[in-house]
Amino acid sequence: MRRRFGIGDLVAWLLAAALVVWAVAPLGLDLGGFGKAGAAGANRPGSIVDTFKTNDQVLKEVPNTDFAQAVKSLPVRQWRQTKKYNRHEFGQRWADEDHNGCDTRNDILSRDMKNVVYRPNTRNCVVLSGQLQDPYTGKVINFVRGQHSSEAVQIDHVVALADAWASGADGWDPARRQKFANDPLNLLAVDGPANQAKSAYAANKWLPPDVDYRCAYVARQVRIKQVWGLSVTADEQRTMALTASECPSQQLPPGPTLATAK
Repeated sequence: MRRRFGIGDLVAWLLAAALVVWAVAPLGLDLGGFGKAGAAGANRPGSIVDTFKTNDQVLKEVPNTDFAQAVKSLPVRQWRQTKKYNRHEFGQRWADEDHNGCDTRNDILSRDMKNVVYRPNTRNCVVLSGQLQDPYTGKVINFVRGQHSSEAVQIDHVVALADAWASGADGWDPARRQKFANDPLNLLAVDGPANQAKSAYAANKWLPPDVDYRCAYVARQVRIKQVWGLSVTADEQRTMALTASECPSQQLPPGPTLATAK
Protein backbone atom coordinates (compact mmCIF):
# COMPACT_ATOMS: atom_id res chain seq x y z
CA MET A 1 0.00 0.00 0.00
CA ARG A 2 1.40 3.37 -1.04
CA ARG A 3 2.14 5.85 1.71
CA ARG A 4 0.29 9.16 1.48
CA PHE A 5 2.22 12.41 1.25
CA GLY A 6 1.11 14.35 4.34
CA ILE A 7 1.60 17.73 5.96
CA GLY A 8 4.57 16.43 7.93
CA ASP A 9 6.32 15.41 4.71
CA LEU A 10 5.71 18.85 3.20
CA VAL A 11 7.16 20.59 6.26
CA ALA A 12 10.22 18.32 6.16
CA TRP A 13 10.73 19.02 2.45
CA LEU A 14 10.50 22.79 2.98
CA LEU A 15 12.99 22.64 5.85
CA ALA A 16 15.40 20.65 3.70
CA ALA A 17 15.11 23.18 0.87
CA ALA A 18 15.73 26.04 3.31
CA LEU A 19 18.87 24.30 4.59
CA VAL A 20 20.20 23.96 1.04
CA VAL A 21 19.67 27.67 0.40
CA TRP A 22 21.33 28.52 3.74
CA ALA A 23 24.30 26.32 2.88
CA VAL A 24 25.02 27.80 -0.56
CA ALA A 25 24.31 31.43 0.32
CA PRO A 26 27.87 32.19 1.55
CA LEU A 27 29.23 30.85 -1.74
CA GLY A 28 27.47 33.58 -3.69
CA LEU A 29 25.99 31.12 -6.15
CA ASP A 30 23.65 32.64 -8.70
CA LEU A 31 20.27 31.28 -7.69
CA GLY A 32 18.51 34.55 -8.34
CA GLY A 33 20.06 35.59 -11.62
CA PHE A 34 17.74 33.72 -13.96
CA GLY A 35 14.88 36.21 -13.84
CA LYS A 36 15.59 39.31 -15.85
CA ALA A 37 19.03 38.31 -17.06
CA GLY A 38 18.39 34.70 -18.01
CA ALA A 39 20.81 31.81 -17.85
CA ALA A 40 22.45 32.73 -21.15
CA GLY A 41 23.74 36.01 -19.73
CA ALA A 42 24.68 34.79 -16.28
CA ASN A 43 28.34 35.83 -16.35
CA ARG A 44 28.24 38.72 -18.82
CA PRO A 45 28.47 42.40 -17.84
CA GLY A 46 25.00 43.71 -17.19
CA SER A 47 23.48 40.32 -16.44
CA ILE A 48 22.56 41.52 -12.91
CA VAL A 49 23.56 38.46 -10.91
CA ASP A 50 21.67 38.82 -7.64
CA THR A 51 22.85 37.52 -4.27
CA PHE A 52 21.45 36.82 -0.82
CA LYS A 53 23.07 39.95 0.58
CA THR A 54 21.06 42.71 2.19
CA ASN A 55 20.59 46.02 0.40
CA ASP A 56 23.03 47.66 2.83
CA GLN A 57 25.67 45.05 1.99
CA VAL A 58 25.12 45.46 -1.74
CA LEU A 59 25.49 49.24 -1.48
CA LYS A 60 28.54 48.97 0.76
CA GLU A 61 30.35 46.73 -1.72
CA VAL A 62 29.82 48.76 -4.90
CA PRO A 63 33.00 49.97 -6.63
CA ASN A 64 34.27 53.51 -6.25
CA THR A 65 33.00 54.68 -9.64
CA ASP A 66 30.87 57.67 -10.61
CA PHE A 67 28.11 55.26 -11.65
CA ALA A 68 28.07 53.44 -8.30
CA GLN A 69 28.36 56.58 -6.21
CA ALA A 70 25.49 58.16 -8.14
CA VAL A 71 23.35 55.11 -7.32
CA LYS A 72 24.13 55.53 -3.62
CA SER A 73 23.23 59.23 -3.77
CA LEU A 74 19.68 58.67 -5.01
CA PRO A 75 17.00 59.25 -2.36
CA VAL A 76 15.05 56.11 -1.46
CA ARG A 77 11.33 56.64 -1.05
CA GLN A 78 8.82 54.82 1.04
CA TRP A 79 5.32 54.22 -0.22
CA ARG A 80 3.27 57.40 -0.37
CA GLN A 81 -0.09 58.39 -1.73
CA THR A 82 0.05 60.40 -4.96
CA LYS A 83 -2.59 61.69 -7.29
CA LYS A 84 -3.24 59.20 -10.09
CA TYR A 85 -0.80 59.58 -12.98
CA ASN A 86 -2.15 61.04 -16.22
CA ARG A 87 -0.08 61.71 -19.33
CA HIS A 88 -1.56 65.19 -19.77
CA GLU A 89 0.21 66.26 -16.55
CA PHE A 90 3.44 66.31 -18.61
CA GLY A 91 2.18 68.84 -21.13
CA GLN A 92 2.37 68.90 -24.90
CA ARG A 93 3.64 65.74 -26.55
CA TRP A 94 6.92 66.28 -28.39
CA ALA A 95 7.01 70.02 -27.73
CA ASP A 96 9.84 72.00 -29.31
CA GLU A 97 11.52 72.68 -25.97
CA ASP A 98 14.92 73.45 -27.50
CA HIS A 99 13.35 75.94 -29.97
CA ASN A 100 15.15 74.56 -33.01
CA GLY A 101 11.97 74.54 -35.08
CA CYS A 102 11.52 70.74 -34.98
CA ASP A 103 9.34 68.68 -32.66
CA THR A 104 11.09 66.39 -30.18
CA ARG A 105 10.06 63.11 -31.82
CA ASN A 106 11.68 64.07 -35.12
CA ASP A 107 14.73 65.40 -33.26
CA ILE A 108 15.27 62.01 -31.60
CA LEU A 109 14.64 60.03 -34.79
CA SER A 110 17.17 62.24 -36.54
CA ARG A 111 19.71 61.85 -33.72
CA ASP A 112 19.44 58.09 -33.25
CA MET A 113 19.08 56.77 -36.81
CA LYS A 114 21.44 56.52 -39.76
CA ASN A 115 20.76 57.14 -43.45
CA VAL A 116 17.99 59.56 -42.55
CA VAL A 117 15.79 60.93 -45.32
CA TYR A 118 13.74 64.06 -44.63
CA ARG A 119 10.53 65.30 -46.17
CA PRO A 120 11.41 68.07 -48.65
CA ASN A 121 10.88 71.67 -47.59
CA THR A 122 10.75 70.89 -43.85
CA ARG A 123 14.22 72.25 -43.00
CA ASN A 124 15.38 68.70 -42.21
CA CYS A 125 12.71 68.34 -39.54
CA VAL A 126 10.28 65.65 -40.69
CA VAL A 127 11.96 62.24 -40.89
CA LEU A 128 10.59 60.04 -43.67
CA SER A 129 12.90 57.06 -43.28
CA GLY A 130 16.09 55.84 -41.68
CA GLN A 131 17.86 52.87 -40.17
CA LEU A 132 17.94 52.22 -36.43
CA GLN A 133 20.39 50.01 -34.58
CA ASP A 134 17.98 49.31 -31.75
CA PRO A 135 19.71 49.51 -28.36
CA TYR A 136 17.10 47.41 -26.55
CA THR A 137 17.11 44.33 -28.80
CA GLY A 138 20.23 44.74 -30.93
CA LYS A 139 18.11 44.47 -34.09
CA VAL A 140 18.48 46.69 -37.15
CA ILE A 141 15.13 48.28 -37.99
CA ASN A 142 14.38 50.02 -41.26
CA PHE A 143 12.03 52.86 -40.38
CA VAL A 144 9.53 54.21 -42.90
CA ARG A 145 7.04 56.88 -41.90
CA GLY A 146 3.47 55.76 -42.53
CA GLN A 147 0.13 55.05 -40.91
CA HIS A 148 0.97 51.41 -40.24
CA SER A 149 4.77 51.51 -40.23
CA SER A 150 5.80 54.41 -37.99
CA GLU A 151 5.19 52.42 -34.80
CA ALA A 152 8.04 50.05 -35.66
CA VAL A 153 10.31 52.66 -34.11
CA GLN A 154 9.02 54.42 -30.99
CA ILE A 155 10.51 57.05 -28.71
CA ASP A 156 10.96 55.67 -25.21
CA HIS A 157 11.14 57.69 -22.02
CA VAL A 158 14.07 55.89 -20.38
CA VAL A 159 12.66 56.89 -17.01
CA ALA A 160 8.98 56.42 -17.75
CA LEU A 161 6.71 59.37 -17.09
CA ALA A 162 4.55 57.32 -14.70
CA ASP A 163 7.69 56.28 -12.81
CA ALA A 164 8.86 59.90 -12.69
CA TRP A 165 5.43 60.91 -11.37
CA ALA A 166 5.73 58.45 -8.48
CA SER A 167 9.37 59.47 -7.93
CA GLY A 168 8.68 63.14 -7.27
CA ALA A 169 7.45 64.72 -10.51
CA ASP A 170 3.94 64.92 -9.07
CA GLY A 171 5.24 67.88 -7.05
CA TRP A 172 6.69 69.78 -10.02
CA ASP A 173 5.06 72.65 -11.85
CA PRO A 174 3.66 71.95 -15.36
CA ALA A 175 6.54 73.67 -17.17
CA ARG A 176 9.15 71.48 -15.46
CA ARG A 177 7.17 68.33 -16.22
CA GLN A 178 6.95 69.25 -19.91
CA LYS A 179 10.71 69.87 -20.03
CA PHE A 180 11.31 66.46 -18.47
CA ALA A 181 9.00 64.73 -20.96
CA ASN A 182 10.98 66.25 -23.83
CA ASP A 183 14.49 65.98 -22.39
CA PRO A 184 16.77 64.30 -24.98
CA LEU A 185 18.74 62.61 -22.19
CA ASN A 186 15.57 60.73 -21.25
CA LEU A 187 14.57 59.82 -24.81
CA LEU A 188 15.72 56.99 -27.08
CA ALA A 189 14.46 55.74 -30.44
CA VAL A 190 13.82 52.02 -29.87
CA ASP A 191 12.05 48.93 -31.15
CA GLY A 192 8.29 49.43 -30.82
CA PRO A 193 7.41 46.04 -29.27
CA ALA A 194 10.29 46.33 -26.77
CA ASN A 195 9.02 49.75 -25.74
CA GLN A 196 5.53 48.36 -25.23
CA ALA A 197 6.90 45.47 -23.16
CA LYS A 198 8.79 47.90 -20.94
CA SER A 199 5.65 49.94 -20.30
CA ALA A 200 6.26 52.14 -17.21
CA TYR A 201 8.50 49.67 -15.36
CA ALA A 202 11.56 50.79 -13.42
CA ALA A 203 14.92 48.97 -13.63
CA ASN A 204 14.00 46.36 -11.01
CA LYS A 205 11.02 45.24 -13.12
CA TRP A 206 12.36 45.48 -16.69
CA LEU A 207 15.73 45.51 -18.45
CA PRO A 208 16.47 45.48 -22.20
CA PRO A 209 16.49 42.04 -23.85
CA ASP A 210 19.99 42.79 -25.18
CA VAL A 211 22.15 41.97 -22.16
CA ASP A 212 25.07 43.94 -23.60
CA TYR A 213 23.07 47.19 -23.34
CA ARG A 214 21.93 46.80 -19.74
CA CYS A 215 24.94 48.55 -18.21
CA ALA A 216 24.39 51.65 -20.35
CA TYR A 217 20.61 51.53 -19.85
CA VAL A 218 20.74 51.48 -16.06
CA ALA A 219 23.51 54.10 -15.99
CA ARG A 220 21.30 56.35 -18.09
CA GLN A 221 18.37 55.88 -15.71
CA VAL A 222 20.61 56.69 -12.75
CA ARG A 223 21.92 59.84 -14.43
CA ILE A 224 18.42 61.02 -15.31
CA LYS A 225 17.12 60.50 -11.78
CA GLN A 226 20.20 62.19 -10.35
CA VAL A 227 19.92 65.24 -12.62
CA TRP A 228 16.20 65.67 -12.08
CA GLY A 229 16.20 64.92 -8.34
CA LEU A 230 13.97 61.86 -8.59
CA SER A 231 13.78 59.09 -6.02
CA VAL A 232 14.01 55.29 -6.28
CA THR A 233 12.50 52.38 -4.42
CA ALA A 234 14.75 50.12 -2.35
CA ASP A 235 14.39 47.30 -4.90
CA GLU A 236 15.18 49.68 -7.74
CA GLN A 237 18.31 50.96 -6.00
CA ARG A 238 19.40 47.37 -5.37
CA THR A 239 19.16 46.53 -9.08
CA MET A 240 21.07 49.70 -9.95
CA ALA A 241 23.78 48.91 -7.39
CA LEU A 242 24.16 45.33 -8.63
CA THR A 243 24.45 46.69 -12.17
CA ALA A 244 27.12 49.18 -11.13
CA SER A 245 29.08 46.31 -9.55
CA GLU A 246 28.70 44.14 -12.66
CA CYS A 247 29.72 47.04 -14.92
CA PRO A 248 32.76 48.73 -13.29
CA SER A 249 33.86 50.41 -16.54
CA GLN A 250 30.44 51.87 -17.36
CA GLN A 251 30.38 55.67 -17.42
CA LEU A 252 27.40 57.87 -16.68
CA PRO A 253 26.13 59.57 -19.85
CA PRO A 254 27.52 63.08 -20.20
CA GLY A 255 25.48 66.19 -19.55
CA PRO A 256 24.18 68.73 -19.72
CA THR A 257 20.60 67.65 -19.90
CA LEU A 258 18.06 69.62 -21.96
CA ALA A 259 20.61 69.97 -24.77
CA THR A 260 19.47 70.19 -28.38
CA ALA A 261 18.78 66.68 -29.58
CA LYS A 262 20.41 67.04 -32.98
